[in-house]
Amino acid sequence: MTRPQRPRHEAPPAGAVRPEIVTEGGVVHEVRTAPLAAPVTRGSLADIPYDNARQAPDAVALSRKRPDGTWEDVTCAAFAAQVTAVAKGLIAHGLRPGDRIALISRTRYEWTLLDFAAWAAGLVTVPVYPTSSPHQVSWILRDAGARACAVEGAEEARTVISVRHQLPGLEHLWQFTALAGPGTSALDHIAAAGQGVPDDAAASRRARMTPALPASLIYTSGTTGTPKGCVLTHGNFFAEVDNAIELLYPLFRAVTDEPPSTLLFLPLAHVLARVVAIGCLRARVRLGHAPSIATDDLLADLGSFQPTFLFAIPYLLEKVYNTGRAIAERSGRAASFDRAAAVARRYGSAAEAAQHGTGSGPGLALRAARSLYDTLVYRRVRAALGGRVKQVVCGGSALGHRLSAFYEGAGIAVYEGYGLTETTGAATVTPPDAPRLGTVGWPLPGTAVRIAADGEVLVRGPSVFAGYWDAERHAVVPATDADGWLPTGDLGSLDRDGYLTITGRKKDLIVTSGGKNVAPGPLEDWLRSHPLISQCLVVGDDRPYLTALITLDPDGLEHWRVMTQRTGMPLDRLLADPDLLRHVQRAVDEANSMVSTPESIRRFRVLPRQFTRESGHLTPSLKLRRNAVLRDYAKEIDEMYQRP
Repeated sequence: MTRPQRPRHEAPPAGAVRPEIVTEGGVVHEVRTAPLAAPVTRGSLADIPYDNARQAPDAVALSRKRPDGTWEDVTCAAFAAQVTAVAKGLIAHGLRPGDRIALISRTRYEWTLLDFAAWAAGLVTVPVYPTSSPHQVSWILRDAGARACAVEGAEEARTVISVRHQLPGLEHLWQFTALAGPGTSALDHIAAAGQGVPDDAAASRRARMTPALPASLIYTSGTTGTPKGCVLTHGNFFAEVDNAIELLYPLFRAVTDEPPSTLLFLPLAHVLARVVAIGCLRARVRLGHAPSIATDDLLADLGSFQPTFLFAIPYLLEKVYNTGRAIAERSGRAASFDRAAAVARRYGSAAEAAQHGTGSGPGLALRAARSLYDTLVYRRVRAALGGRVKQVVCGGSALGHRLSAFYEGAGIAVYEGYGLTETTGAATVTPPDAPRLGTVGWPLPGTAVRIAADGEVLVRGPSVFAGYWDAERHAVVPATDADGWLPTGDLGSLDRDGYLTITGRKKDLIVTSGGKNVAPGPLEDWLRSHPLISQCLVVGDDRPYLTALITLDPDGLEHWRVMTQRTGMPLDRLLADPDLLRHVQRAVDEANSMVSTPESIRRFRVLPRQFTRESGHLTPSLKLRRNAVLRDYAKEIDEMYQRP
């Protein structure tokens, strides 16, 4: 179980992650990378806290946020003791090895603690988004056969209670937040119940665990249809985190005198957040949890925690950039910000070219300009992320070359990645020593990526899940072909150096009435990155041309109101304002400049309401439910195809 620790400052061997490229007819067909970490052949994730406590008992494993907003460090020894106490409590409540326990909560310390305690007791954890509807909660808990459920607060408890009559197998319901006063929670009560259980009871359960056993049953958020349970084994997680730690050594290793740390704010119901939490414990990187992603709350947590790296979705980086420009515009310094952004993009692109041997790197004049704007602009951008962030791993959707290059020039390296729940998180990621901005990188070490004849991305490797959960048979149904390839449902391409670019979802491919195949993703991603635009859905299946439904970002719209002196104008009049529509049209024109005429958006409609999870138009992981939007806005879509 013990993984050797690389000495500080030491990177992977040169060329260790260079891929093997397979071509057919001069086109890159497949890319493979060799593993950087040896496979784990015994034990389970439950061993990680105990390995840490034995090897470095006084090292800081996590930091727990106090009610006053400060952070309390938790050592490896203290965390292992807490894991043992809660695991014994779960055993005392009659939970047996293999039983499923659901967790419904925002991202917080108690989740990670219960995750490891459940594994120490031999259980399988079932994460559920706290924003899930009662119907979704009922479906997941019933399908998983959960015997226990832990929730964050009263609201989540009420949701479970409202459907508990549909869950005859659910025996226990616990709540994280204080029930009997400050400092007490369900985990305290669970631990108290296990005080009479000997430590050996939990240790013996851990000793029987193997990498092949299920660790978590994660349900896909489901943009269409019913969510399916993905069975991820302990071995899947080990293959993912161990190779990610080795590849992303600038994040997980102390390459300076500053110890690495990260603040996790992605929802722990999402597989990537679980991978981050496990990876930080595995590498002994200080980990904090931020439950609120409201802009003010998150910025405050970033400022107080001051992480050295982050895992984020593009929205955060877009928001920081757009907010910085809006502040500059309000103070009359928009032109200066734009010049600084242009310098950063040129610097980032030049630095990338130097790493690939296709350029000499930033010249003297460019370095001088960057130094000037570092004090005026870039330092403030870094301050918004806590002031110490040096790297960001970004996934979920495309960030794009423009913003990637900007952050690189501003002093923050951005590594983009791509993956699914079924691949235990990242299947590809940008390698630190060979970035290619605007792509999602190479296969994670030990993984292979192939492009099928129809353009679908296929993935094979040890992090590919065991299969889908069959509740009726209490069995796992494999989803790979005979050779181990998993069809992802995504469309993509591999360049001559093996870098993957995702172009869209196979099921979202638009075929116009003229027979043109269009992947809407790139157009939607470009428009979504505009400071005035929140969401965009491109339409055109069996239609003569493409159109788009657009929603406006509330902060961006408010800024536009102030700058154009329209603060008192009602929303319905504002959305019909010719100046506003011309502003949106310019954004559409910029997106159209990337594609051919048949692939361009001819008309658009600005909607008065946001696409939200509550309206049913977004999944819990904030992906568009295309069919729901097309259904609910059929009238608006039809009107865009009527002649004026």
